Amino acid sequence: MTNPTHSVTLLTRAGCGLCATALERLRVICAEFGIEPGAVDVDEAAATDPGLRAEYGDRLPVVLLDGREHSYFDVDETRLRVDLTR
Repeated sequence: MTNPTHSVTLLTRAGCGLCATALERLRVICAEFGIEPGAVDVDEAAATDPGLRAEYGDRLPVVLLDGREHSYFDVDETRLRVDLTR
């Protein structure tokens, strides 16, 4: 059963090729569950949340599921699909 209350967010940075690929992959996976993934540029967000860039800035992209780190550098597709059914 799909849980429509899940949120998926990609932490990204402008010009990051891995980030662009991860976002495309997330859009495909999330569409299967009726979810639109969000994206947050850590450099832009640093203006109001410098801790975000400090914590994640050197290992982007990072996938957050329901606000918690789920995977980084790559989308763990198998695990994400399983977790989105919970």
